[in-house]
Amino acid sequence: MVAMTTRAEEFCRRYGMRMPILLAPMAGVPAPALSVAVANAGGMGSCGVLLMTPDAILGWARGVRAGTNGPFNLNIWIPDPPPERDREGEDAVRGFLSAWGPPVPERAGDATPPDFAAQCAAMLEAGPAVISSVMGIFAPDFVARLKARGIAWFANVSTVAEARAAEAAGADAVVAQGMEAGGHRGCFDAAAAEAGMVGLFSLLPAVVDAVRIPVVATGGIADGRGVAAALTLGASAAQIGTGFLRSPEAGIPGAWADGLATTPPEATVVSRVFSGRTGRSLPTAYVRAATAPGAPRPAPYPVQRGLTAAMREQGVRTNDLDRLQAWAGQSASLARAEPAGELAGAIWADARRLLPAGAA
Repeated sequence: MVAMTTRAEEFCRRYGMRMPILLAPMAGVPAPALSVAVANAGGMGSCGVLLMTPDAILGWARGVRAGTNGPFNLNIWIPDPPPERDREGEDAVRGFLSAWGPPVPERAGDATPPDFAAQCAAMLEAGPAVISSVMGIFAPDFVARLKARGIAWFANVSTVAEARAAEAAGADAVVAQGMEAGGHRGCFDAAAAEAGMVGLFSLLPAVVDAVRIPVVATGGIADGRGVAAALTLGASAAQIGTGFLRSPEAGIPGAWADGLATTPPEATVVSRVFSGRTGRSLPTAYVRAATAPGAPRPAPYPVQRGLTAAMREQGVRTNDLDRLQAWAGQSASLARAEPAGELAGAIWADARRLLPAGAA
């Protein structure tokens, strides 16, 4: 009981929080308003900067600081090796996608993310409380630059081995991601993402036992029950993504928000059909068709992301769920259509009532 109190309180004190709840960084939900609301409620805001230019990263940080003095986290993917290209396979995907959106340009698969080094420089300049990694760990020189600026490094991990590697590389905390999580699987080895799926209730205590640094729990947490369970299993804090997506500050298309409300845990789908990297989403018509027998094999990341861009953009413009990249964790139906700040406060209040007396 005392240890649980100490863990959460020390974590909050270290990062300027009043409640041990973090907003999960979601590259498709960059609106500063969501982070402002969560930070003002006493949690930590976040932004997935994967697809953002350096100027956009700095602009986002300014926008958040205009609305809150609370902490925030900037998150970035560790780059994958250059993909092996298969033009014939890509043409098959382009032909398949022609039934789901505008014609896919021949060179759509050539699209690449912004320059990683320039993004890292911009994150350092923005000076957040935390910079976090996913899909791997930062190089030693960047870790040294983080430490020199007093910025904490949180490493997203999906296995015990990844957690140990992150601690050895100098991470200040690890974010243990259970397979229940919506969006991309944060695996160091992209090829092992489907085979290595571990549920949070098994992963979390194993990671807590394996490392000496704080552990943040994420994946399938969307209410006070999940937060209380995470703290009981040894986490210092809980990170919530899908649980905030129906809040108005998230600004996602209405069809996506409505889909979350009606999707049971067993209905979400893990596939590579949006980006080439493994991710969990709603079971839209496109996802069902693209994962059916006979559908073309998705191209590798980031080629598949480029190929599906026109369809996804059309889905946003037309509020068409079947063409949206509608990421969703297994607890999607627990998400509530309430202001994010009020929701964060209610989740923490519910968690405190469920924890043993004096534990939070």
